[in-house]
Amino acid sequence: MKWNLRLAAANRGIWKASECQRMLAERGLVISAGKMSGLWSGNPNVVKLHDLDVICTVLGCGVEELLIPEPNTVAQPTPATEDTTAAVGEAHAVTPRARTGRSMPPR
Repeated sequence: MKWNLRLAAANRGIWKASECQRMLAERGLVISAGKMSGLWSGNPNVVKLHDLDVICTVLGCGVEELLIPEPNTVAQPTPATEDTTAAVGEAHAVTPRARTGRSMPPR
């Protein structure tokens, strides 16, 4: 996923992170300068769902404008070999492990 706050804000005439930060604070979302820098630069560490609601409300947009999927960055699945996979419903033996090294419960 790509975070796109800066472009979404620019589409609404908000050109400075400090202006966006002030607008969010007016709606009850007080963000530190460090966190705002991460949100504005496109590299946020964490975005809580509640914060996302407030951001969408302030900008008048949906999450699809803030979060842009990047499916090409997801690793492709590796094909399974016959040796490592079992067929669905195929029975296989389970061998229990020895319980060495464990103490008895208190009395």
